[in-house]
Amino acid sequence: MPNKDSVTLIDNRTGKEVELDLLKPTSGPMTIDISRLYKELGYFTYDPGFMATASCWSNITYLDGGKGILEYRGYPIEQLAEKSTFLETCYLLLNGDLPGKNELEAFQEKINTHNMLHEQLKTFYSGFRRDAHPMATMVGVVGALSAFYHDDEDVHDASDRMDAAHRLIAKMPTIAAWSYRYAMGMPFVQPRNDLGYAENFLHMMFSMPSSEYKVDPTMAKALDIILILHADHEQNASTSTVRLAGSSQANPFAVLASGIASLWGPAHGGANEAVIQMLTEINESDKDLAHFIDRAKDKEDRFRLMGFGHRVYKNYDPRAKIIREICHEMLENNPVSNPEHQALLDTAMELEKIALEDDYFKSRNLYPNVDFHSGIIFLGMGIPLNMFTVLFALGRTVGWVSQWNEMMGDPKGKIGRPRQLYTGESTRDYKEITKR
Repeated sequence: MPNKDSVTLIDNRTGKEVELDLLKPTSGPMTIDISRLYKELGYFTYDPGFMATASCWSNITYLDGGKGILEYRGYPIEQLAEKSTFLETCYLLLNGDLPGKNELEAFQEKINTHNMLHEQLKTFYSGFRRDAHPMATMVGVVGALSAFYHDDEDVHDASDRMDAAHRLIAKMPTIAAWSYRYAMGMPFVQPRNDLGYAENFLHMMFSMPSSEYKVDPTMAKALDIILILHADHEQNASTSTVRLAGSSQANPFAVLASGIASLWGPAHGGANEAVIQMLTEINESDKDLAHFIDRAKDKEDRFRLMGFGHRVYKNYDPRAKIIREICHEMLENNPVSNPEHQALLDTAMELEKIALEDDYFKSRNLYPNVDFHSGIIFLGMGIPLNMFTVLFALGRTVGWVSQWNEMMGDPKGKIGRPRQLYTGESTRDYKEITKR
């Protein structure tokens, strides 16, 4: 926990004073501990969207939206994207520090031990409609793991929690790839332990038993970096959902399913899908790109350029520069064969150029964000639109389980119970139906 000072709050109505702890974090703003406010003065606080409320303490991720800083366990995201791998980053988030060579090899072996799915889960997939959204399948299958791993999942046991974390990180690529294969009517492909994490996912997505499939190293590297960039992002909507569900001591697989459901929302994990939908709308219209740029600048027009700016990062998204370089490199080295996809990519590149040069966007820091470029990369890989958010969930799984593990390891942890500002009817008497 952070070091403490104190501040004094005076109730002007009654003159009563209360001394509240002032917590000093490693980085970031000072934080007032208001846990005694209701007990001492009888007041709640009101903070819609929790924009100024710290719901927990955490040692995992630090971000500063104003300065464009994102760090995992103190390591800048730029360094991890350049020098690390996704599995090494997973170890870091779970354990607190980067692994040595032997530790990384042991971790890789542990993940490989758990990457297959129980054979009975194949029949579980068949219960979904073929046209079901893969995120719906993900929610169901991940939640169903609770039925397969329940006897040895003591959420108060650190060893059991780590086993659950390993299983989820290991099985998520298989669950995700099989969600796609089922929807396409393609045979399920088993994971291979001789492939890396991103390579394995791409192999399970696109290989066919009738011919040899070689994973493109540029695509595998691009995906690995995207997973690193999405691994954790402090107390966002889905992570907060995981923590709130986990605070009830629920099974970890059910807890992760709640996080996937939260991520599914278009305001959260569905943003890169919205980018491609916007590009499609532009290309299918009879208007040129300048028309949509003008609409985006018009405050009276509800049209918005998707994938530009960020709710938290008011300066720049540190992940955006990294993923932009990957995007351009991949598109240069991997020509797109689908004419429709190429047309979307051309529009995206033109839109990016305009946004980086136009004073309107520059003055408002409306630069292309991580969702803009990740959507383009996925399109270039041949990944269908409805799988975009699934890949977000694939990367974010390690962040969710790390946050959940940290919370469950806190001996002072409590079940989440937010309060409310009630604005309904005051007390009134019941009326018989004949008098209403």
